[in-house]
Amino acid sequence: MASTLRRRVFGSDTLFDSPAGSEPPTPRDGTPERDTKETATTTASTKLRSGPGAASTASASSSSTTKTKVIHHRPKKAKRKGTALFLLGGLFGIIVAGFFATSKDFITFPEIGELSMDSLLNVLPPGLVKDMRDLVNGEKDFLESYDAFSVGLKAHADGLTAHHPMIMIPGVISTGLESWGTSNTSRPYFRKRLWGSWSMMRALVMDKDTWKKHVMLDKQTGLDPPGIKLRAAQGFDATDFFITGYWIWNKILENLASLGYDPTNSFTAAYDWRLAYPNLEIRDHYFTRLKSYIETAVHLDGKKVVLTSHSMGSQVVFYFFHWVASPTGGRGGDAWVENHIDSWINVSGCMLGAVKDVTAILSGEMRDTAQLNAFAVYGLEKFLSKEERAEIFRAMPGMSSMLPIGGNAIWGDLTSAPDDQPDQELSFGSFLNFRLDQNWTTPTVNYTLDDAMSYLFNTTEDWYQDQVKGSYSQGVAHTTAEVDANEHDPRKWINPLETRLPLAPSLKIYCFYGVGKPTERAYYYRPPDAGAITTLNMTIDTALIQGDVDHGVLMGEGDGTVSLMSTGYMCNKGWKIKRYNPAGAKVTVVEMPHEPERFNPRGGPNTADHVDILGRQNLNEFILKVAAGRGHEIKEEVVSSIREYAERTGVKEEEGEEGWFESLRRKI
Repeated sequence: MASTLRRRVFGSDTLFDSPAGSEPPTPRDGTPERDTKETATTTASTKLRSGPGAASTASASSSSTTKTKVIHHRPKKAKRKGTALFLLGGLFGIIVAGFFATSKDFITFPEIGELSMDSLLNVLPPGLVKDMRDLVNGEKDFLESYDAFSVGLKAHADGLTAHHPMIMIPGVISTGLESWGTSNTSRPYFRKRLWGSWSMMRALVMDKDTWKKHVMLDKQTGLDPPGIKLRAAQGFDATDFFITGYWIWNKILENLASLGYDPTNSFTAAYDWRLAYPNLEIRDHYFTRLKSYIETAVHLDGKKVVLTSHSMGSQVVFYFFHWVASPTGGRGGDAWVENHIDSWINVSGCMLGAVKDVTAILSGEMRDTAQLNAFAVYGLEKFLSKEERAEIFRAMPGMSSMLPIGGNAIWGDLTSAPDDQPDQELSFGSFLNFRLDQNWTTPTVNYTLDDAMSYLFNTTEDWYQDQVKGSYSQGVAHTTAEVDANEHDPRKWINPLETRLPLAPSLKIYCFYGVGKPTERAYYYRPPDAGAITTLNMTIDTALIQGDVDHGVLMGEGDGTVSLMSTGYMCNKGWKIKRYNPAGAKVTVVEMPHEPERFNPRGGPNTADHVDILGRQNLNEFILKVAAGRGHEIKEEVVSSIREYAERTGVKEEEGEEGWFESLRRKI
């Protein structure tokens, strides 16, 4: 129910503790080019500054009828849906969900305490209340139309059984965070989840300042603030549901159980996604614990482990591969992954980051907030303003791991981008754009991604720059010598364009991700409103609705949250370049077209949404096959133009590398 309201009011994202009995059934670097020209638009009062030649420089996509493309037109208002809410945009929607609950929806929620639903209902327009009630009932009908465990039971009937130990690494912000502090401020919330539960809702509404103090990390150390202790919830309960009825990993758990999986041979490696990756080990010994669990599983079962990761979790796995082999990390040596990991299932992995991370940190906004209606904007701003949201994002250095990787080489320049379409007016490479006649002096030109990153670091606080630059790198290594040197620099370990896959020739990588859902790719910005009291330098130009620009957001291809260039480049091209995959690990790609059921709020069994894909029927089937040791039966399927886009990037093979990967696979 909360998911319905969240989608209707705020859009959706990767946000999302639920009592056990409440789950619903399961469905079956470079210098940017500065030359720009002003292009006349149909708007009478303004002009748009755009990079020239976008259409003429973009190569035509393949004409194959099997290709899945995004048509870059402004979506109809009635069908507008946000991507999975990236951090806080849906909290108000969660609150509204509670307003419409009947006694049969919830048993009891003592955590909500004195929060009065009736008083808050008074601020809602009657039409909105009726609309939401109808949507809630529609979601229930669809959820009840599927049989739980159906995918797993069918797989078991086909002879699949638990074979490899399974370890799951969840995505960003989907792990619940609970308070373990004993200070006067924290005692009322002891062992209550301040992220991922109704306790979060109550704290946000009734005691926002205290809630912020708990969820924000110390700005200097990037660790716990004095007197505050928030830790990631553990076990399957940490990630199966975000709140009551909003499943994340639960459907995968149901189907794994049908094959014989239980807590003795499967494990959820939940982590505090707010922490920078080095601090995950410094504070929580996360990677040491993960290494130990994998070694124990291999020792007890006698079989290598399958790792399944989603979204940011795939970046965590890639970092872990470097850490575990490093003499300054896990000291496992180059053979550790070969000896312990059979397969890595990479589900919707944002291997090259997410462009929406830039705007979230820069101004506390993204498509989800840009497209809100007036009432929803009022509701969101009432609880968390743009300034507060940007402050919170910056105080969670783990989130900045998803800043886009590869710079202009991957994301394009002012004139063209690899994923530009033949008929589009503005190149995706022109990442941050500004209208003329806005009566402000800077920026004076549009920004590429490299420019935007420089602007971000030049306008944010020193502590934020220190945290991010000391933990991550977003560049490109163009030679094998650079890649080899980067293996000794922990800042590079998150970046697949600067470091390599482990030296594990028998490692099998499966890339499963969604395509065909419009995904934010570039933005229009403007100065803050005249007279507004704000710490922000600029904000998304939500008044701009023209051509391909929808509320200041230019949409591209992806899964609704992460761009196709991020989910698809490494799997289809990067890891077929020798310096990035010297051992020749096999990579299998299955793209999943977004084919949602029209009236199903979560999209149904064929959705490819960034989060809802975890309930997709064939994704669950593929995960079960890999877990059962039959991953070789999975056939590659690429329906987008990602391989054409990949050839247009500025990342090239070294001399002598051409065709290396294909030749190696033929020998094998």
